[in-house]
Amino acid sequence: QVQLVESGGGLVQAGGSLRLSCAASGRTFSSYDMAWFRQAPGKERKFVAIIRRSGGSTSYADSVKGRFTISRDNAKNTVYLQMNSLKTEDTAVYYCAADSQVGAPGYDYWGQGTQVTVSS
Repeated sequence: QVQLVESGGGLVQAGGSLRLSCAASGRTFSSYDMAWFRQAPGKERKFVAIIRRSGGSTSYADSVKGRFTISRDNAKNTVYLQMNSLKTEDTAVYYCAADSQVGAPGYDYWGQGTQVTVSS
């Protein structure tokens, strides 16, 4: 079992920056692909970024490409999302998720979310 706890959300003005963290329990963190999703009010949860367990390759949603950076520190069991040049449309609850790539497709574990609010 893996528990994910996000932190770092808050209120920021447009153009500002925030860094989200997601701390994972357990000793197998390095074996998971880790991703960030977000859900704006009244909208579906959407993919933001992923960092693979092998080699650390990354991929981003077009809406955040060039502004957000996902990274991981396997020694600290933590994945980060550095968000720069924030826009009001980035306002959402941000969730981290872990995928073991074992069993049924989809993410195995989710955090409880952290609110990011970008004001104009």
